[in-house]
Amino acid sequence: MDYEAFFTRELDTLRDDGRYRIFAELERRRGAFPQARCFNHEGVERVTVWCSNDYLGMGQHPAVLDAMHETLDRCGAGAGGTRNISGTTSAHCELEAELADLHGKEAALLFTSGYVSNWAALGTLAARLPDCVVLSDACNHASMIEGIRHSRAERHVFAHSDPEDLNRRLADIDPARPKLVAFESVYSMDGDIAPIAEILDVCEAHGAMSYIDEVHAVGLYGPRGGGIAEREGLMDRITVIEGTLGKAFGVMGGYIAASAALCDFVRSFASGFIFTTALPPALAAGATASIRHLKASNAEREAHRERVAQVRRRLDAIGIPTLDNPSHIIPVMVGDAKKCKRISDWLMEQHGIYVQPINYPTVPVGTERLRLTPSPVHSDGDIDRLVRGLSEIWSMCELARRDMAA
Repeated sequence: MDYEAFFTRELDTLRDDGRYRIFAELERRRGAFPQARCFNHEGVERVTVWCSNDYLGMGQHPAVLDAMHETLDRCGAGAGGTRNISGTTSAHCELEAELADLHGKEAALLFTSGYVSNWAALGTLAARLPDCVVLSDACNHASMIEGIRHSRAERHVFAHSDPEDLNRRLADIDPARPKLVAFESVYSMDGDIAPIAEILDVCEAHGAMSYIDEVHAVGLYGPRGGGIAEREGLMDRITVIEGTLGKAFGVMGGYIAASAALCDFVRSFASGFIFTTALPPALAAGATASIRHLKASNAEREAHRERVAQVRRRLDAIGIPTLDNPSHIIPVMVGDAKKCKRISDWLMEQHGIYVQPINYPTVPVGTERLRLTPSPVHSDGDIDRLVRGLSEIWSMCELARRDMAA
């Protein structure tokens, strides 16, 4: 087989379909986020980032940076090994205690990313619970799907955010079997929010464990940033809460929060935890500082909600079609992969606006979109430029606009 020819053909197909991914080489500017420097063949240009998951700009917050600098100067760069082999530091233990407190759980367990925490925790629980069956929401993240697949446990996919379908599927399973229901709170592409209470009612009625992914909610929702479950007073009813430190908390890492026994079980059996070098202590210290700040401060969350509402109003006013949802994510619906990329390229080239196109397989064909994530540090001028640029390119692409009177 001509391996290189095969690789080239597959990549050419992606390019022809408008789905080939090109990464912008960016350098975030300390103290100036969402401004960044973009390096390309023409040199260095200033851009405004509109698709970052650093939702609150905490990656630039002085408390976070100070904690990281102090820990780096005191401890050095790396952790020195896995958590089992010299890699557990006081910074890791302090962070896990902070996370357990955030979610009102007995314990928490830190991983190197949100992807790894889902893959390792779901894979371990489903594999080692005897005769376990997993029920997974149809729109779950790839990390959850891969963890469930890796477990080789029996699995069923229930209709997205549909407690009735979940109930029907659970009713067909032997009541004596261990059952694990996995779902998200905020879904990252459509921005919809799960009916958590109704799903938990079904889980409890059938004796099923509940596993919620709150990666797009922690830091942003709830009086202390504990997520949608905290906002709705439901954390104590959930078996496992999974989250990330790389989005609203602005640093890096993933975690689960649960009972002490469950966290210890995953710690003891999950290969994705046991055999991975621990996060650098400076990252753990920065995450701890971010969590502590957002537990006490609502200013960032309030400013964030105001920016999201303003961008929605401005786009509605010019008829740019977005998916209506109750979250902070604004999907601008294009519906064509090539036009989606053209819009993204044009915004960058003409207005210095960086927003990545979202195409298949991340979203279904025909639902291609731009995913806007306004933050408290986007200015009125940033919003003006975004709305003006989108309006111009929308007309050039001859895309339909929403009825502005609707």
